[in-house]
Amino acid sequence: MNRFGTLVTMHYIELTITACAPLAIGRQKPGGSVSEAETYIPGSVIRGAMASHILRMAGHQNTDLASNGGDFQQLFLDPHAAIFHNAYPAIARINDHESKCVGDRICVLPSTALSSKENGGFKLEGKSDDEQKGGVFDTVIDRHCAEAYGQNYDPSCPKDKGRVEPFTGFYSVTSNPQTTHQYRRHSTTSRFLTRVGINRRRNTAQDEILYSVEVLNESFLRSTQAKYPKWNYFVYRSQIGIKDVGIATALSTFINAHSDTFRIGGGRSRGLGQVHLSASQPYPSPDTAKLGHRIQTFNAKLQERWQLLSKLGISIKQETDASKQKTDAPYDRTFFTIGLQADAILTEHWQRTMVLSPPVLAAHLGIDKNIDIKLHAAYASYDYRTGWNAAWGLPKEMELITNRGAVFLFSIPRKDAWTDQEWLQELANLEYRGIGDRTTEGFGQIRICDEFHTIFRENAV
Repeated sequence: MNRFGTLVTMHYIELTITACAPLAIGRQKPGGSVSEAETYIPGSVIRGAMASHILRMAGHQNTDLASNGGDFQQLFLDPHAAIFHNAYPAIARINDHESKCVGDRICVLPSTALSSKENGGFKLEGKSDDEQKGGVFDTVIDRHCAEAYGQNYDPSCPKDKGRVEPFTGFYSVTSNPQTTHQYRRHSTTSRFLTRVGINRRRNTAQDEILYSVEVLNESFLRSTQAKYPKWNYFVYRSQIGIKDVGIATALSTFINAHSDTFRIGGGRSRGLGQVHLSASQPYPSPDTAKLGHRIQTFNAKLQERWQLLSKLGISIKQETDASKQKTDAPYDRTFFTIGLQADAILTEHWQRTMVLSPPVLAAHLGIDKNIDIKLHAAYASYDYRTGWNAAWGLPKEMELITNRGAVFLFSIPRKDAWTDQEWLQELANLEYRGIGDRTTEGFGQIRICDEFHTIFRENAV
C-alpha cells in the first residue's frame, strides 16, 4: 500500500553571507595530515555557527531563542528540525574583465555536463562566434537513447570538434528581456596564510613552530578595466528551510539583529571567520506545478531524441533474455532524474552506498517497494567526509558520501496506480527535505529533472 501523506509546506529564508575576513573552512582527507579549503560554506558549519550564537545570546531581551528549549528545540533538535543548505559562491564571471555578485539561484552542475577540453566553459557576453568558448551541454538524455539503441555515445565539442571532458562546479542562469538565457560559472579563490606559534610563557615566537592555513579569500577583483583595481567582498548564498512560519520569522529577525556578530569556520581567535549575514523574510515553498512542468519537459525532450534515432533507421538493441527485450520506453514509462545539489550520505541495508537504488528511493518516498521503479543509469562518484562537533568537542564519524553533481535516471510505468498529483506530491516532499542522512546539515539536497538536462550538444550554452 502507498503511504501518501500531505504536501509539506516549507518556509525558506534566503541567507546571504558576506565574507569580511578570510574563512578557514577546511576538510582533511582520510589518513592525511593536510587540511584543504572547501570551495563553499557547508550547511553543517552554518548550522553550528547559528546554534552557538543563539545559545550565547540566551537571556538577552527580545533576542532569546533558547529559553526553556523553545524555538531552539524546534530549530535544532526536533525530528523536523530546520534544514541548513550549503552556501555556494554568488560571484560570477560576466566577461573577460569583470566579475560581480548575481542574485540568481546558484546550482551545482550535473556530472553529465561536458565541455571542450581545450577551450571549455560557458559562452560569455559580448563575444563573437570566433572568440567564444566551446560551450557546455548535457548528455544524460542522449546517452540513454544511444545505449538503448546499442550505439556508442562519444560526443565532441560542437565548436572545434575536439575532445570534451566533464565540466563541474557551480553556475547560475539569468534571463534577459530578450528571453534568452545567460549561463555563468561561479567559483571562489583561496590562499595560504603562514603563521608562527607563540610561546605562552614568553609571549614571543616559538622556535620551529611555523604552519600554513589555506583560507577562502574575503575579496575579489571586480574589474580590471579601470585605472585603479576595484575590489569587492566575496558573497555566498544559502537557504534555511523551516516548517513553522513563526519560527522562521523569529530566526530571520534574530539574524538581521546580529548580522555583524557571527563568526564562521576556524581560526576565529586569530581574526578569521568574520562575516556579515543578511536574511530575507520567510517565503513558502512552491507548489507542485513547477516540478510537474520540469518532468513533462524532460520526458518530451527524451521522446524527441528517441524519435530522432528511430528516423535514422537504427534498431533497438535486443537482449538475450526475451523478457528483457527493450520497447519504446519513453512512451510507456515516465522518466525522471534525481540530481544531487549537495553531497549525500546514503544507506542501504544498514551499509553505506554511493548509488541511489530503487529500494532506497522507495523507502525515502514512503511507498510500496513492489512498485516498478527502474534505475537506468547512475553517474556518481564517492569520497569520504568527516568534521568537528563543537558542542561535544569531538571529531565526527567518517562518512562515505556520494559527491554533489551525481545524476540518477529512473522511470516508472505510466499506467501505475499512482495518480499524477500523488506522485508529484511525494517527489516535491523529497525535494524539500533531501535524501539520505544528516539532511539538516545540508547533505542530500536534490533537484528533480534539472532544466540543464535539456541542453543538448547542438545548443551548447
